Amino acid sequence: MAVVATGFFDGVHLGHRLVVDALVQAALERGEASTVLTFWPHPRMVLQKDARSLRLLSTLDEKRSILHSMGVDRVEVIRFTKAFSTLSAEEYLREVVIGDFRASAVVIGYDNRMGHDGKTPSDMVRIANGLGLDVIRPESLSMDGIVVSSTKIREALSAGDVRGAASMMGRRYTLHGVVVAGNRMGRTIGFPTANMKLYEPLKMVPGVGVYLVDVETLGKHFHGMCNIGYRPTVSSEGAMTIETNIFDFDEDIYGLDLTLSFVERIRPERKFSSLSALGEQLSRDRDACLGILSSAQVAKEKENS
Repeated sequence: MAVVATGFFDGVHLGHRLVVDALVQAALERGEASTVLTFWPHPRMVLQKDARSLRLLSTLDEKRSILHSMGVDRVEVIRFTKAFSTLSAEEYLREVVIGDFRASAVVIGYDNRMGHDGKTPSDMVRIANGLGLDVIRPESLSMDGIVVSSTKIREALSAGDVRGAASMMGRRYTLHGVVVAGNRMGRTIGFPTANMKLYEPLKMVPGVGVYLVDVETLGKHFHGMCNIGYRPTVSSEGAMTIETNIFDFDEDIYGLDLTLSFVERIRPERKFSSLSALGEQLSRDRDACLGILSSAQVAKEKENS
């Protein structure tokens, strides 16, 4: 038997964590398996509801990894199809949650909806109870009066507020990709960059600007500054790039994995009158990043003393 929570869980943010913590705790108390049922691809892609604007906070692999790290026993991915989308809430609970995954209890979050008939969480409690399921209802999570949600996190990231996004996610926002060849323009002004191509094209990219980032590559961790934007000083192509200058680093990593964790936005992107002016600004950006890192280290040392 199993205790089940079901949903897309995009980003596995702090609101989701209340659901997952309740799931894991209930499963331990009942001596049953904690099971998350999630979906792929995103329902909006299949149902073509604003699919072009859809951007994800977590890839499927990231979602699995985070959920398992929280103590979930099983993460089951249900392929979301148009046929699957026609199930009513009651059919989904009876045929899938109970029938396929032997649930004895279900965790229903404050905004958890199931089935094509758009039943509210209160409806879901009534239906689940009618099918013999025990129901666990964790509270919603608010920060400064705002209920934490994937939508709010996307809004923060779009505005470049990576600190705000991190506070709602419970961890820094990350991008994963492969290093691809660029035009090497940064190298000519003393700031070589690693150009990233995302592994998941639908992954949300923070708003245009310069950011302090933690960098992982070659199995090691570094600091750096990342420019997300259109490189208006050196290009008129209009293609967005993700370029990172890794501090104190001079290795050839073309074709290798790169992970960026966003710490803080330094400034918006802007066009400069010349490459030398751009280089001078990049020096100031680097100093700003190093200042933030130094302050963080001092604060950490005080906290540990």
